[in-house]
Amino acid sequence: MSNQEDLPIPADGLLLTHFLTVRDVARSRDFYAEILSGRVVSEENPAIVKVANSWIIMNPGGGPTPDKPEVTLTPPRPGDPVSSFLNVRVADIAAFYAAAQVKGARFLTEPLDRKAELRCYLVDPDGYLIEVGQATGILRGILADLPSGES
Repeated sequence: MSNQEDLPIPADGLLLTHFLTVRDVARSRDFYAEILSGRVVSEENPAIVKVANSWIIMNPGGGPTPDKPEVTLTPPRPGDPVSSFLNVRVADIAAFYAAAQVKGARFLTEPLDRKAELRCYLVDPDGYLIEVGQATGILRGILADLPSGES
């Protein structure tokens, strides 16, 4: 276990983390540490990777528990609709994209110009979607065009 200062434990108020239900904790932990240059602060039960100013927490799925009596946690299956994704903001998307590809990241497309930003998506080992974006036009008040049905 890592130093308590590395763990997502607020001194006061709150902080935000992101929890992922994963099939293989070690594989997912290593993916987030490698691709997002995170630091593993807990190997398992749960695995916790500190990434920039946040933490990604990973554990296997499971059925209901006393504190979530009607909830079953499962990782996504291929073809499942996406209702949520991790949003990563970078200063240099070309550099991030190139470095992540070398590390084996699987992107859906190369970075595309969306007017307000440059943006692309990658997929983690369990199929979770990760948006990677770099602000461009929005810095000058230019907003992205939204094709119908897209957000």
